[in-house]
Amino acid sequence: MIDVMIAQGKATRPRLTVSPAFLARRRVVDRTMRIVLFLSAALSVLVTAGIVYVLLSESVKFFAQVSIIDFLTDSQWTPVFQDKHFGIMTLVSGTLVSSFIALLVAIPAGTVLAIYLSEFARPRVREIIKPFLELIAGVPTVAFGYFALLFLTPIFQIFIPGLAGFNLLVPGIVMGIMILPYIVSVSEDAMRAVPAELREGAYALGFTRLQTATRVVIPGAFSGVTAAYILGMSRAVGETMVVAIAAGQQAKLALNPLEGAATITAYIVQISLGDVPHGSIAYLTIFAAGMTLFLMTFAFNILAFWLRQKYREVY
Repeated sequence: MIDVMIAQGKATRPRLTVSPAFLARRRVVDRTMRIVLFLSAALSVLVTAGIVYVLLSESVKFFAQVSIIDFLTDSQWTPVFQDKHFGIMTLVSGTLVSSFIALLVAIPAGTVLAIYLSEFARPRVREIIKPFLELIAGVPTVAFGYFALLFLTPIFQIFIPGLAGFNLLVPGIVMGIMILPYIVSVSEDAMRAVPAELREGAYALGFTRLQTATRVVIPGAFSGVTAAYILGMSRAVGETMVVAIAAGQQAKLALNPLEGAATITAYIVQISLGDVPHGSIAYLTIFAAGMTLFLMTFAFNILAFWLRQKYREVY
C-alpha cells in the first residue's frame, strides 16, 4: 500500500509499505512451493530406489540357485531348455554389438549435424531442421523395428548376399538413426554455450569457420559432446522393440553382425510374453538380465559424469 504524505501543502516522496497479510501469504506460498518441489525431486529418487529394490531382491533369489561365476563365464544361455545354462555374456555381446553399430552411425552423423546447426546454419534453417529431428524421436520404436525388418533388410541383402533375415547390422543402423536426435540436441547445446569471444579470437588468427568449429568449439564443448555420446549409448543399450523384432531371438555370442542374435532387452520381451511359471528359475532370469542392463547403463552414466567433471569448461 502506497501512502502519499502531504506536508505543508507539498507532496513528499511516496512511501511504500507492505501489508502484514501479504508477508504472511508470501511465506505460506514460499513454504508450500518448497515442499512441492522437494516432493517432486524425491519422487524420482523413490521411483529409482523402487526399481533397484525389485531388481535386486529378485536377482538375489536367482543367484541363490545359479553361481555368479557361471553367470559371467558360461558361453550358453538356455534357461528354458532341459539342459539349462545361464551365460549372460551371450546376451551382453548382442547388446554391445548392436549398440556399437548404432554409435558408428550416430556419432559421426550427429557431430557433423550439430556442428552445422551450431556454426553454419542460418536461424531459419535451424528452426526447420530441429523439429524434424524431434519428430524422429517421437516415432514409435515398433515402427522402427518393422521398418528395419521389412524394408531395410531386403535392400541390404541385395548388396550383402550373406546377410541373414534376422541380423544385428540393420537394427544397429536403425538404432543409430533413432538416437541421432539425442546426440544432435545435446551436442549443439554444448557447442552454442561456447562464448562467441573464442570464435572471434579464432577468426582474428585467420581460422576458417570449419577450423574454428573443430579446433575451438568442439574442444570447448568437449564435456557436453562426450556426455551426448554416452547418453546415446545408454539409449541404444536399452532399446527393446527394434532388436526384438529385427535382430532375432537366438541367444549366442554375437561375433558376426550379419547374423542374428538376442539382446538383453529382446530376451526380457521374449520371456515376459511366454508361459514361464511365476517364481521359476526362468522367470527369475528376467530380473538378473534386467539388473545386468541396469548396471551397464549406470556405468555409462558414471562415465559421463566423470568426463563432465574432468573436462568441463566454465565460462
